[in-house]
Amino acid sequence: MGRNLGLVLALALLCAAGVLTAGDRFADVDNVLTILRLAAVIGVVSVGMTFVITGGGIDLSVGAILALCSVWSTTLATQALANDVHWIVIVFTAVAVGAGCGLVNGVLIAYGKVVPFIATLAMLASARGLAEIISNRRTQIVQVPEFRDFFGADVLGVPVLVLLFLVVAALGWVLLNKTTFGRRTLAVGGNPEAARLAGIRVQRHTVMLYVLVGVCCGIAAVMLVSRTTTGSSTHGTLYELDAIAAVVIGGTLLSGGRGTIVGTVLGVLIFTTLSNVFTLNNLSISAQSVVKGLIIVVAVLLQQRLAERSRT
Repeated sequence: MGRNLGLVLALALLCAAGVLTAGDRFADVDNVLTILRLAAVIGVVSVGMTFVITGGGIDLSVGAILALCSVWSTTLATQALANDVHWIVIVFTAVAVGAGCGLVNGVLIAYGKVVPFIATLAMLASARGLAEIISNRRTQIVQVPEFRDFFGADVLGVPVLVLLFLVVAALGWVLLNKTTFGRRTLAVGGNPEAARLAGIRVQRHTVMLYVLVGVCCGIAAVMLVSRTTTGSSTHGTLYELDAIAAVVIGGTLLSGGRGTIVGTVLGVLIFTTLSNVFTLNNLSISAQSVVKGLIIVVAVLLQQRLAERSRT
């Protein structure tokens, strides 16, 4: 609770800095909705990443999987089927591709004994390459009006994309904190051998964690495709770094065994607001990257300090 209060305070300070430096441009309702729309896509990916890191793993391929999902779900064949049947075909395709990629990652790591860093790095290269082959490095325009209309709408002034993010975050919180699956995730991340001796099927659970983050990538791909009305092999570039950074800032331990969905949501909002303040003040992307890097280093050092205190 105390850590979340610290994150809320940091977010409030960022908002104050935005108002002081950019004035009405930052406080404008449209700008606030823009921040929330941008946070929604990376937020869904980060919720999935929270489970993987809490379970003692890491996934460097989320950005590439998102790109592959966006391309595969917007091919001419998929869109033709969506026009003939229902736009939900696009959603199903993206989620199925994401789950398939997650399954491959999970099997390689859990049963193939490949280090998560290496397995997901290989998936990063393969998924991005496959996305380029399928799309022929061209941007694929979405030609399904019902799909664009549904995800481009809003409910009582709140964009559907933001509502979808809130739903995913709420489901993630329930899954992590109120279910056996969540308790097993904490046990596997904290001490895999102890979890195995306690009767948890660690390998199967590990596969499920990577499938879960793959599904989140598929959902995020649908959101990004609807926001940009395109599918592209360049979608999701460096999303893995943003997602890991948001999770770490939020308070999830990189070594596993402890995770927080609320902290992850706050971490996503902090990074998205920071980027917005930098953009409104015409500061370069390079400067943004430097500041983000410093924040990540400080967060990891803080985690290490807290971990040392807990051991003593």
